[in-house]
Amino acid sequence: MQIRLNGDPYELAEPIALSELLARLQIDPRRVAVEHNLTVVRRASYDRTIVNEGDEVEIVSFIGGGQGAEVGSEKWGSDPLTIADKRFTSRLVVGTGKYSSYAQMVQAIEASGAEVVTVAVRRVNISDRTKESLLDYLDTARYFLLPNTAGCYSAADAIRTARLGREAGLSNWVKLEVIGDQQTLFPDNEALLEATRVLVKEGFVVLPYTNDDPIVCRKLEEAGAAAVMPLGAPIGSGLGIQNLNNIRIIRDRVRVPLIVDAGVGTASDATLAMELGADGVLMNTAIAEAQDPVRMAEAMKLGLQAGRLAYLAGRMPRRSYASASSPAVGVIGR
Repeated sequence: MQIRLNGDPYELAEPIALSELLARLQIDPRRVAVEHNLTVVRRASYDRTIVNEGDEVEIVSFIGGGQGAEVGSEKWGSDPLTIADKRFTSRLVVGTGKYSSYAQMVQAIEASGAEVVTVAVRRVNISDRTKESLLDYLDTARYFLLPNTAGCYSAADAIRTARLGREAGLSNWVKLEVIGDQQTLFPDNEALLEATRVLVKEGFVVLPYTNDDPIVCRKLEEAGAAAVMPLGAPIGSGLGIQNLNNIRIIRDRVRVPLIVDAGVGTASDATLAMELGADGVLMNTAIAEAQDPVRMAEAMKLGLQAGRLAYLAGRMPRRSYASASSPAVGVIGR
């Protein structure tokens, strides 16, 4: 008999339970989530779920993509970031894609001081079981792994991916992406709102990636999003924040945390985001594609800290003319 496994034809001699199928594929059921005929299967039901002729099975795990408290300074730790029911020492969120190796990825994440790390939900490589797993390198006791729906172009696909990510055993959190254009990777905000409403009703903590539109961000908050994540510039562009005033307006209009997501190129971009009032910054390419990712990761950590302190301190007013720092009284010759 023939089934479709991760989108490809796959031959079986007879109907078998999902648990047996995973065993034949040498897949650890604790590391994956399984969808059977478009329904996410709970791990406890693998033995009772039978795969028959013509069935569709999807098996997914986590790979690098995206986008511990002990590494933060005391001053940084006294100003935690709170999202939903969790408090984080660091305000930097980092992705796990584009690194030259898992070892380099781990070094960069450690240098960044980040606690929240995004991972992409993808099909398991059935044909090559020797591939290393991202979960072999990231300590889930130290880092909070945030599944994302990167690569989804419809609300339905994003919802399916979020459900699979939750079933894979990390948490009910999701960085929600619904892409509307392949070239710019700008979000489809109509579909994003639809997916947010559905997932919030299902108990997800939703962090949606959106554009820098204050109206859309307000609607996402009203839909139940735990944070809003407007882009600074197109994903992976490194252009820095292109519309400063919109970020300021969003900060003024929404009450949930604001995390600038995408477009950061270097540490000064991260600092600027924080000076504008962002509660955090998510980045991947800016670190992974730097000539020295580990040094850039540390620079980003320091950049965020400087920007946050400057925002809390309150900058001096801008003036059109000079204002002397020293008093005029007592100057020689006067």
